[in-house]
Amino acid sequence: MYRFLSADDTSEFCHKVSAALAKGWVLHGSPTYAFDAARGVMRCGQAVTKPVAVPYTSEMKLGEQ
Repeated sequence: MYRFLSADDTSEFCHKVSAALAKGWVLHGSPTYAFDAARGVMRCGQAVTKPVAVPYTSEMKLGEQ
């Protein structure tokens, strides 16, 4: 499975990534960091992956896996 986590550059983003890692997700690639000019804030992003034993469906709530 693949997820892309993103949030403003605050501790919220770090907690989001840490929670995914605690659930068995693995970092995939390098993090991203970009300026959101419309909102005037920096944004962070990180892809994570996780092998699962159940078949994928588009109805899955990836954060609950």
